[in-house]
Amino acid sequence: MRILFISMPSIHVIRWIENLKDTSFELYWYDILGRGKLETLETVRQLLETSKRKIPHIKGEYFLSKKRPGLYSFIRPFLEVTENEALEKIIKEISPDIIHSFEMQSCSYPIVKTMNKFPEIKWIYSCWGSDLFYFQNNKEHLLKIRNALSRINFIHTDCLRDYQIAKELGFKGQHLGVIPGGTGYKLEELDPLKLPFSERKIILLKGYQHKFGRALNVVKALQKNLSLLQDHEIVIFGAHAQIKAYVEQNKLPFRIFDRDELSQNQVMKLMGESLLYIGNNISDGMANTMLEAIVMGAFPIQSNPGNVSAEIITHGSNGLLIQDPENIDAIAELIIQAIENKAMLENANKLNEKIAIEKLDYHVNQRKVIALYQNLEIKS
Repeated sequence: MRILFISMPSIHVIRWIENLKDTSFELYWYDILGRGKLETLETVRQLLETSKRKIPHIKGEYFLSKKRPGLYSFIRPFLEVTENEALEKIIKEISPDIIHSFEMQSCSYPIVKTMNKFPEIKWIYSCWGSDLFYFQNNKEHLLKIRNALSRINFIHTDCLRDYQIAKELGFKGQHLGVIPGGTGYKLEELDPLKLPFSERKIILLKGYQHKFGRALNVVKALQKNLSLLQDHEIVIFGAHAQIKAYVEQNKLPFRIFDRDELSQNQVMKLMGESLLYIGNNISDGMANTMLEAIVMGAFPIQSNPGNVSAEIITHGSNGLLIQDPENIDAIAELIIQAIENKAMLENANKLNEKIAIEKLDYHVNQRKVIALYQNLEIKS
């Protein structure tokens, strides 16, 4: 069976594909964004440099694409090879049995026209982050989402919320189940990175401050409680410039790492040394960093857009849920509640260890990923 993956370069896609290392499937990857080679299995045939110009660049082209995107999308096929055209050529060359696209806006919208030309090809879509939850509220995006979902045969999600949204938006196909986006964690390899609960002093914060991220509200909540947090070290990773500037301007005693400063393994090590992990945003799927906190034994305090985090966190038991990501005072209260209730944290540590083994283990989820494709192969 030939499987063609369509995605942006991502650690989550790399991990997903690596699950299929010892299978007999023929694997292909289409570089739809033109970012270059994916660091994945050598057995994956990578289809690169598919976007080519038909005529030389015209002055003002970029400006038009930003200011008049509708007009630009109409004339673009005359200027360059589109994603639809590139995919049609790939399909005719390799005859895939399954096309699996990860993410909606960049990797699924652009291929609907061609997928409609080849209705016999099974289309799997993996819903990422805010794909449906956030963009369903935009009229232009809603039309594109509905259009894609009407052709997609199978959907994989990292939470139940997004499958429910997909059904509400017209998806009639089959749900392949809930599997974490990164597919799971090798728990035995990560164990040496975990400090005993009694030795943990770090309060760890993901420093995203952008369209969805609201780390600044957490920084301000921590600032309000500095006197109560003197026995703890506050560390921010993945910090955007606005977070770094605020910390420096207010001379806050926080340790900061910017967006590209830490490797994934270094982030996991930090998680394994942390007492609390705090993630705050207005829109997301099942947050991977929250799952990493659970795996590494850090008590999660996490925002809950669309009740997605509540699918794995029971408030006051194995974590705390931020219901209003803009409410600094409420966030501050949650932090103090966690710091002052060591019994809750110790109990959560045990509960989350069980969740990690049952739901987040790499081998458990690898079997799910392989079975997902095998079941489709049997049906074909």
